[in-house]
Amino acid sequence: MSEVIALNPARDDTMWAVVANIGKTSRVAEIFPTRVAALADRAWREQQVRAYAAFLESCRQARPRYSVVPMRRADLPRKWKPLPALGFLRGQFV
Repeated sequence: MSEVIALNPARDDTMWAVVANIGKTSRVAEIFPTRVAALADRAWREQQVRAYAAFLESCRQARPRYSVVPMRRADLPRKWKPLPALGFLRGQFV
């Protein structure tokens, strides 16, 4: 028996976002079409933060924490731009 899948003309616009958090501030760092890609990016960003851990501690700068969440394109901030992995080191987080 074959299964028929109806295609919805209003395409699902759900994406996966990597969200960076420092304190109470959150920012969408990057978006991906799949959760697997978002998880890989989050792991890479966390590795970059670990590599600079000593530097962040010496500057008394909080480390960003990353999470992966589903997000619709309509929920992205209006002038959203990707956040470089080490953008928080150059004051680009906010």
